[in-house]
Amino acid sequence: MAEISFGFATSHGSLLVTNPEDWTGRANADRKSSALWFRGKTHSFQELLELRGAESFAAQAALETRRERYASCQSQLDRLSDVVLDLDPDLIVIIGDDQHEWFTESVQPPFAMFCGESVTNFAMTDKEIERHRSSGRPIDPLGYHPPSDMRCPIAQPLAKHMLRMLAQEGFDVAASMRQPEANLGHAYGFIYRRILRDRAIPCVPILVNTFYEPNQPTAARCLDFGHALGRAIRSWPSQAKVAICASGGLSHFVIDEEFDRLVLTALATNDLATLAAQSDNMFQSGTSEIKNWLIAAGAMAETSLRMTLLDYVPCYRTEGSTGNAMGFAIWQ
Repeated sequence: MAEISFGFATSHGSLLVTNPEDWTGRANADRKSSALWFRGKTHSFQELLELRGAESFAAQAALETRRERYASCQSQLDRLSDVVLDLDPDLIVIIGDDQHEWFTESVQPPFAMFCGESVTNFAMTDKEIERHRSSGRPIDPLGYHPPSDMRCPIAQPLAKHMLRMLAQEGFDVAASMRQPEANLGHAYGFIYRRILRDRAIPCVPILVNTFYEPNQPTAARCLDFGHALGRAIRSWPSQAKVAICASGGLSHFVIDEEFDRLVLTALATNDLATLAAQSDNMFQSGTSEIKNWLIAAGAMAETSLRMTLLDYVPCYRTEGSTGNAMGFAIWQ
């Protein structure tokens, strides 16, 4: 039977592919926003300042601090990439969230899996690069997409086996058989580019609706899904070494270090009951991507693998505590 040999998790936020000097564009957008989610409620930037002002985030959003934390993130991404490529898994199951890149308002399943023969990670067009630049968000065009179109093979036999086994366990996962007229989502493109360095290791993308109401799966449901996913992988009649990847997180676009630490501690101690008990109000906006980590944790729970946190780096971009908390971890 197949073996879950390794697991890893990484943030994939745009600050990881944006020079610290250029974080200002997103910071300016934060200051104009009236929909900054924090602990069960949306706030304007001014409301957020009044709510959290005593905590004084200005120094953490200063350019020199941005540079230091960006460098820390890049160091951990290099380290994580080296570990993954040295272990050389046969297959990788990538758990990510779709942000209307693959699915749109026409259909949005809670859980979906791509099981076609391959997907293509398209190079970023000049139009897309200009759109980011003109909006004040000049990301590195090679952060999520290769310099030329890249065909990524799918571990189709494993994908189909997982779909069948998950159905038997009560999870009716949507099966995506053909890539739509859209690029591979950034949750997956980041893994191919930054972690796998464009190495075409066969993968299975799992697409989770963490962002959009009304059918977001709860934290408890994600953990249960992870348990079933792990059992499905281990029941596959193959000698393959399978790695599991969680892409996304941690708290953003308002950073909540206390909540991140609670989650990371629970993950490291395999305290899934604490994770399942968290209110869904804590998993909204970008922070919802933590659910991808919960699915990975569920899949690991019935193995001997345990999580080690490589680093936690809160990357603030404003004095109002907005930004993206970055996390990097492995299960070994």
